[in-house]
Parts: sequence; structure tokens; C-alpha cells
Amino acid sequence: MSGGSVLKIWRRVTKLPYGNWLFSKAVCFKAPYFGSIKPYILELRDGHCSAVVKKRRKVFNHIGTIHAIAQCNLAELCAGVMVDATVPSKTHRWIPKGMTVKYLAKVDTDVTAIAEIPMPRQWHDKEDLVVPVKLYNTRNELVFTADITMYITEKK
Repeated sequence: MSGGSVLKIWRRVTKLPYGNWLFSKAVCFKAPYFGSIKPYILELRDGHCSAVVKKRRKVFNHIGTIHAIAQCNLAELCAGVMVDATVPSKTHRWIPKGMTVKYLAKVDTDVTAIAEIPMPRQWHDKEDLVVPVKLYNTRNELVFTADITMYITEKK
């Protein structure tokens, strides 16, 4: 899955029964490490991706809350899927360059991530695109933020 084709695949697959689940599994097949958090992608469109991770033992830390690195994984997944679906794949490519995070509260419930950038926009060569990602608990409290820098370049 790459570029605009990701959005086309999303639109086609999510019309099927269990389409969101199937798409989420395909993303984890393409990038296996994300499978460790079992993400479920809720919504994908130009400039936007949201996904949820359920509170379960495999993502816990020693105090029974969702581990900090699991939160980072969810943030990177959302930002990456959104950028992959948004950046024009015929002319540009991208790679994560850095991430700054803030842990604002313990995550003691399922957690939902939202990655969003303003659209429409121009794409440039050698651009640092900062993607803000916010994570919320089921009480709609902001528990984590990340600014993920994606390096965008033109294809040669």
C-alpha cells in the first residue's frame, strides 16, 4: 500500500463486512511491528486518520495502564497511514524523521488517536511535515500528544 492507492483501498475495503478490521490487519501485515498493539483504524481521509487501541494486558506497563511506547506506536501508525494516504504517491515519498511526545495522563482505558493536517495543501521537495497526533481516553480526556516530523521528497 502506498500513496493515493491507500485511500482507494480504504474506500473499497471498508464497504465490505469487517472492512475496517481487514484494512487494519493489512496495515499491520505491511508494517508488522504495529501488530503488537492490535490497532483498529476508525477513519481515513485526506489529511486525517483515527485509530483505537484497546486496553488489554499485552499493552500494559507495570502499573496496569497502556505503556508509553504503545502510545507512541499508535501515534506513529496514525500519522504514517494518514501521510501515506494523503501524499501524492506518483510524485512524492515520505519517511518518519523524528517524534516529540508529551505524556499528559495515565491511560487507563482504551485510547483513540487522531492525526490531522490542514487540507488542501501544496507538496514540496525536501519538506519537513510536522503531523500533530492527539490521543484521548474513553472519557474524551487528552492523555498524550505527539508531533511527528515526516520528511517529504519528490520522486526522481
